[in-house]
Amino acid sequence: MAGPNVLVAYASKHGTTREVVEFVARTLEQRGLTVDVEEAAQVSSIAQYDAVVIGGGLYMGKWHKDARRLLERHRDDLSGVRLAVFGMGPDELDESKVIESRRQLDRALAATPELEPVAVTVFGGALKPETWRFPFSRLPAFDARNWDEIEEWAEDVAARISTVSV
Repeated sequence: MAGPNVLVAYASKHGTTREVVEFVARTLEQRGLTVDVEEAAQVSSIAQYDAVVIGGGLYMGKWHKDARRLLERHRDDLSGVRLAVFGMGPDELDESKVIESRRQLDRALAATPELEPVAVTVFGGALKPETWRFPFSRLPAFDARNWDEIEEWAEDVAARISTVSV
């Protein structure tokens, strides 16, 4: 018997959030879940899913608009499924930057207070200057993603989702 059907949606400007979503999706599949990956802006329905994971980049103090819009568009259906959410943003994983990024994500989630995610977190971000336009293309590259932490979070989400009756 297949595990719960999960949508893993992403909102990414430059591809680094998509890379994390693909990693999370593989981890969920390895735990026996059935997973579809889709851009948040392209999601037309979540009715067929038992759970939804949404990841989005944090830019200039806000969670990616496509992630926010996904929550707003599907708020009624999302209130009936397990929901997990993550944001990507800080260029370093020092506590103050992670706390500030979490505040930004929490502000975005406050717009849909009826939704109560089973897991919410912030991962370090990444910047590949070659994917950005000037003047941002002149910024130094960084990658603050901690893949062990991402895998641990995805495994925890899989355990929480797996308790859903199919």
